[in-house]
Amino acid sequence: MKDIKILVAAHKPYPMPKEEIYLPIHAGRAGKEPIGFRGDNTGDNISLDNPRFCELTAVYWAWKNLDAGYIGLVHYRRYFRGKKKTAARREDFEELLGHCDLILPAKRRYYIETIRSHHIHLPYVYEKDLRILEKVIREQSPEYLSAFHTVMNRRSAHMFNMFVMKKELFHQYCSWMFPILQEVDRRIDTAEYTPMERRAVAYLGEFMLDIWNEKRGIPYAEMRVLFLERENLLKKGGTLLARKLRGGR
Repeated sequence: MKDIKILVAAHKPYPMPKEEIYLPIHAGRAGKEPIGFRGDNTGDNISLDNPRFCELTAVYWAWKNLDAGYIGLVHYRRYFRGKKKTAARREDFEELLGHCDLILPAKRRYYIETIRSHHIHLPYVYEKDLRILEKVIREQSPEYLSAFHTVMNRRSAHMFNMFVMKKELFHQYCSWMFPILQEVDRRIDTAEYTPMERRAVAYLGEFMLDIWNEKRGIPYAEMRVLFLERENLLKKGGTLLARKLRGGR
């Protein structure tokens, strides 16, 4: 039996899976009222940065404080889907982890645009912030710059900051990702941003795992994503179309 712990990032009370592999965690617990889940504000943490890093504050907490053979992240309304079309169970993960050390969500495909163009057309993202990420990667990890461009020019990506991976890989990934994103966070001027726009680092962080693994080439398996609440795709699609017609920002 594999030692698996999968964080379920949440910011409000919500029904949680009962299986012991899942660890509900209150992302952004610092300064907030308790909601009945373990907080990401213990030990070495960046819980106060949650308004900008979102669920990545839970990832940071796991990196610094959680000891398990395999570590993962899902969201309170978004899980990996198991064979029974419910939140994946231990046996679903163990079957895949018997063949590889990394599980990612099934790719989300954008048939009419690249990841770069999709990103800058989002209503709460600025192209200048993506350029800051590119510049910081060039400065801190120039060997990953080609992987950055490859991922940005694709028409599909593993989204949502969801994963399950072997502990050693998880620590390598976090050791690479967080110094980059923290420097990006220092350089982005959010003084005039709305609360949604201030999450720029979290949105950029969604691409970091693909960039990292494009360079590393670690074999992985994909699992479909289970959404517990329906996405309003019509409203979302209309907003994106309007942004495209205006040319983004």
